[in-house]
Amino acid sequence: MSLATSIGEVRTRLANRGVDWTILIWIALAAILIFIVVNPLARLVLSSFEVVDGKGYTIDNYFAAYGRWRYVQALLNTLVMGAGVAVLSALFAVPLAWACARTDMPFKNFIRISVLAAFVTPPYLGAVGWVLLAGPNSGWINRAWVALTGATEPLVNVFSLGGLILIMACNLFFFIFVFVTAALELVSTEMEDAANVLGAGAFRTAFRITLPLVYPAILGGVIVVFLQSLALFGVPALIAIPARYPVVTTQLWQFFESPVRVEVAAAYAIPLLGITISLLGLQRWLLRRKGFVVVTGKGGERRITKLGAWRLPLLGYALFVCALSVLMPMVVLVQAAFSRAWGRGFSFDNLTLSNFQFVLFEHHGARQAVFNSITYAAIAAFFAISLSLCIAYIVNRKLLRFSGVLAFLCMAPFVIPGIVLAIGFYAAYAPPPLALYGTALILILSFTTRALPISYTNSAAGIRSVHPEMEEAVRVLGGGRFTAIRRVVAPLLKRSLVGAWILVFIPTCQELSTAIFLTGPNTRVMSVLMLDFSEEGKLEQLSALGGVLLVITIAIVALGFRIVGRDFMLRRIS
Repeated sequence: MSLATSIGEVRTRLANRGVDWTILIWIALAAILIFIVVNPLARLVLSSFEVVDGKGYTIDNYFAAYGRWRYVQALLNTLVMGAGVAVLSALFAVPLAWACARTDMPFKNFIRISVLAAFVTPPYLGAVGWVLLAGPNSGWINRAWVALTGATEPLVNVFSLGGLILIMACNLFFFIFVFVTAALELVSTEMEDAANVLGAGAFRTAFRITLPLVYPAILGGVIVVFLQSLALFGVPALIAIPARYPVVTTQLWQFFESPVRVEVAAAYAIPLLGITISLLGLQRWLLRRKGFVVVTGKGGERRITKLGAWRLPLLGYALFVCALSVLMPMVVLVQAAFSRAWGRGFSFDNLTLSNFQFVLFEHHGARQAVFNSITYAAIAAFFAISLSLCIAYIVNRKLLRFSGVLAFLCMAPFVIPGIVLAIGFYAAYAPPPLALYGTALILILSFTTRALPISYTNSAAGIRSVHPEMEEAVRVLGGGRFTAIRRVVAPLLKRSLVGAWILVFIPTCQELSTAIFLTGPNTRVMSVLMLDFSEEGKLEQLSALGGVLLVITIAIVALGFRIVGRDFMLRRIS
């Protein structure tokens, strides 16, 4: 008996009993969601209490995880680092968002593109650029300082807490920029006009009227940046370890060195998850205590603020932020990628294409890593979008009683740091009988889970835009629910889903915090290989491989611009 025949018989029996057979599909999709979200988290919690041989439970793992001061110090260092990154990111992003959304500052489109470039640049690649720029002994800034002044001490040292905060903020301030820009573009300027009539200047109005109105967006962006900084692994691995400034992610990595102590790592990761949930709860509590509503009968006008003599100073600050986050590290990375030895500087006899030849044609692991990154990211993006679209359809059309729980599960990975999720996947799927550690499947599953919040947000917005009456018309004409989805819903959401796929593909292709714990010898991705190159001191080859990754990313972003619109990333992340 064929599978099609068996399915047909099941459908007939259910129809005879008056049961819609599609309910089985919705239940199966819900089960898949539970499998990839709930199971790893449950295994993470259980593993934190398991003894080493798995034959019993104990709290000794928590004593082992926090029984030494250096382990506790790493957690405290992480909180200090996260607070510093959040504050500096806000100082970078809020003025730029206000300038781009509300003022007549020149070159606003260039600033927006530069901010987007900071986002699509992998954090660890930006960190390498800053190592080349501000390394205490051979960084370009310090070499220029010594040559100009004859000083014996370096001007700056990237291997410090300040360097760590700066590098992270240069990559993460994008989130605050997007949140605040989106909020500013929705708020009417009528109250600002009233303040101007009463004699308030542009900056006083911004501080007293405009920014308080978008306080929820600022607070949300700051919390997102804080949580993202806690979970990053690449930048601390490159900067914090040489600086002897231990943080949670580097300490978790040490627990995975031989012998692997996954139970202790799980216990060490639980407080990180608790901090994340507590911060989001604090955000809701703070916003609940205040109202943020502009009282007006209509949408209101949105006038541009005239800066006058402040146009150029504000543009100078914006260019300064863009130079720190994109221009300066990219210049030295390009120089290193095309150099025989990056320390020899810019000269014709130092130029070479051998680094690209090495990573694309000679180094088998590099070629495999490029293929793996693209393949895993593409498959994970497809799975995430497909599952999220189905779950969003179930939730919006209320096809299951517990549909609200499914929406919560799709958004849950947002509050789970990637490194914590990776440990959960390791605990759930690495041991027998599945034994998926080091396989492509465990990486794709983890990437899919990480991408669910973004893909679900976009899918839910798309489903809400399609009125159910259009599907009902198909069903009246004899088509089933899946016919309506295939012929009506999917075509209407095609452009939206393409944009969501691209938005998932880009960060997945660069993912390191999850991949570093789950990759194996044959499943290395570009981010992990770049980290290996940095440990081996192959900064020229690392820069070339990073250039390949950036070319792929830029090509995908350009595709999104062409298909969906020039601001599709700025709109969808907000």
